[in-house]
Amino acid sequence: MKYFDYFYNMIEIRNLHKSFGGKPVLAGINLDINKGETIIIIGRSGCGKSVLIKHIVGLLKPDDGYIKVQGENVNELDPHQLYELRKKFGFLFQGAALFDSMTVEENVALPIVETFRGMSPENVLETVNKNLKLVGLEGANRLKPAELSGGMKKRVGLARALVSEPDYIFYDEPTTGLDPIMSDSIDGLIKDLSDKLNVTSVVVTHDMFSVKNVADRVAMMHEGKIYFEGTPSELIHSNDKIIIDFIKRTGS
Repeated sequence: MKYFDYFYNMIEIRNLHKSFGGKPVLAGINLDINKGETIIIIGRSGCGKSVLIKHIVGLLKPDDGYIKVQGENVNELDPHQLYELRKKFGFLFQGAALFDSMTVEENVALPIVETFRGMSPENVLETVNKNLKLVGLEGANRLKPAELSGGMKKRVGLARALVSEPDYIFYDEPTTGLDPIMSDSIDGLIKDLSDKLNVTSVVVTHDMFSVKNVADRVAMMHEGKIYFEGTPSELIHSNDKIIIDFIKRTGS
């Protein structure tokens, strides 16, 4: 890979600080997220994982430091540029965030209907069907969210995240609330999609099984900083007390 391609297809986070009400949440985050990798971000509740993600997509502005996405400083973008930047991201929310009044097809189509208003109904349907097939839900178009299991809802949410062909997919606790078999299935899907689509995946989770099964690299947040960065094996075999305590608390 050429250096130019590498630099402009990554997320660069430098010395990121953010406080709320005088309380530091991010206290100097430094992290690179590389093209095509699956990185898992772990840490105790309240450690700032969600705050970090909101900075990456420009929903929050830092008190100090910066984030660059494909060479662009997020904090310097105007509203139109931010809108264009956010098209590069797909999100799978913790509860899937489906609209109960819409069918599976309508939920999945929503981002392309909103973003690509000139697309014909035939092309919209073709795109929806392609992405439902990718997540193993071919033919589920007419079902409503109330008719879906928890795992199926996650898959619909993932299909919706994929329809705009993003460069990055963010997963917020993708296996929370699922039984072990379905959790393994979602982990396998994340890995499979990463390999097939060469999409960059950022997974926020407490699930150490997902860390073992999915991650190319792990970043652990602690006291507002990146406390650990390395492979899943390096994390699991660490002798560091804080890391050992975190793993024990997850029950893994």
